[in-house]
Amino acid sequence: MLEKDTVLMVELLMTFLIPFNVLRRMDICQENFLQYFWECWNQLKANISEDLPMPPLFQFLTVLAFKIFVSEKVDVAIIEVGLGGKLDSTNVIKEPVVCGITSLGMDHMETLGDTLGQIASHKAGILKPQIPAFSVPQLSEAMEVLQERANALKIPLEVVAPLTLEKLNGTRLSLSGDHQLSNAALAVSLCKSWLRSTGNWERLFEDAYEENSLPEQFLRGLSAARLSGRAQIVVDPLINASGGNKRLSGGLTFYLDGAHSPESMYACARWFSAAAVERKDLSLSSVTSVVETMDRAWTNGNIKHCHNQESEEILKRVLLFNCMDARDPQILLPKLVDTCASSGIYLSKAIFVPSISAYTKVTSATSAIPSYTPGKDLSWQFNVQRIWERIIHGKDVLDQNLKLNASAGLPPREFLYEETSHCSAEDRYFASSAVFPSLPLTINWLRDCVRENPSLRLQVLVTGSLHLVGDVLKLLRRQRFILKFEVDGIDEVAQSGSIISQLIELCYSVEILPSLFQI
Repeated sequence: MLEKDTVLMVELLMTFLIPFNVLRRMDICQENFLQYFWECWNQLKANISEDLPMPPLFQFLTVLAFKIFVSEKVDVAIIEVGLGGKLDSTNVIKEPVVCGITSLGMDHMETLGDTLGQIASHKAGILKPQIPAFSVPQLSEAMEVLQERANALKIPLEVVAPLTLEKLNGTRLSLSGDHQLSNAALAVSLCKSWLRSTGNWERLFEDAYEENSLPEQFLRGLSAARLSGRAQIVVDPLINASGGNKRLSGGLTFYLDGAHSPESMYACARWFSAAAVERKDLSLSSVTSVVETMDRAWTNGNIKHCHNQESEEILKRVLLFNCMDARDPQILLPKLVDTCASSGIYLSKAIFVPSISAYTKVTSATSAIPSYTPGKDLSWQFNVQRIWERIIHGKDVLDQNLKLNASAGLPPREFLYEETSHCSAEDRYFASSAVFPSLPLTINWLRDCVRENPSLRLQVLVTGSLHLVGDVLKLLRRQRFILKFEVDGIDEVAQSGSIISQLIELCYSVEILPSLFQI
């Protein structure tokens, strides 16, 4: 059983269960998913009573996942808790093969408690008697609680050190960020423990494996892991798919990370600070075909360099942000700004938008996405904007200024070029931030900005919410699919991902036949 603090971004309800089969390394098809979904739903619905109502969404998904795993006869199921551990619905597994706990931080405090020790107590609930347990290094308050629980169960809790360049033997992790070295190390330990439990570790690696290196299969798995919405770089396909060999518009690149806790926001800011400086956006002058452009652009944290850039570019770094009201933007935004600033990276503008998706609503990737919903409540976005302005200017913004900004509609495209210092109470909009009424309008506005100025290069950091990141990916992927279909009819291939993605790639890379697994 794997415990992990972050929850995978989902575009469809079915992708919550992916990847569901390591050996086949494929997604469950929509037809089978719907069949299992309605079998579960109807059976539960038929047995509801006053004392036994329909389960909440996450509990229903857990039941559905287990049904699919059993029905499809999966060889390895990697289970991620929802938010806690001890009281989590996934914790019905009494005898997992192995348990792992990733880096803990101050998240889900409304449910788990407001101290790191209380949160760790919930997370430690996944540990089981006689089941191997692993953790990455933790702050002392958390480690003491985890160790106390392990001692009570009389099991060793092995703390795994981050991977080193020596162990990776020159292999580059496909997932960006220093924190991924810890995630990868934990994935390696969990996979190794699983292989030992099946009796396959010694058979495969006893002779070839050295303590200070990793098997080639493991290196291949770590270099192939993918995770949508975490340290992911996407060059906008609509902007970069037209123009042939002549640069007709500016560049638009999205840096996506669903960070929504102080710890993950710090990791996001460090990743963006490095990626924004190192990356050279794909130049249309070096592009040979539309499909090649999109395939090169759709990366997952890998920073690809490209030459032949225009000599006089205007570089603007823009924050596209939203967070759920259970989060505290007064903690998240300063963490982002300060961490970026410590690396010499400054966000010239901030745009605050509502999300499209609701976590309780199931939609299809082919569902219509309205560009604008009249009358949508934007009070939360204006509240977050007020916090941003206080960070940038060191003082509170008057409410009448916010109302003035709200009545102005979308800002003119000159908004991108104005200096923050020009902000004043008389402005129609703030020079450092704006609230947009919808995400589709925002992306179209950004596209219009770069279309009209070939010298403009926008680096847009999308963060604060997995829902927001998922919505952006949905919009961009839809356009990418349409363009690829128009060019040569190529279907979009679903990306797998997660620490789960690294663990899955490790399991898959071993290439053991199903008959060798203990199910």
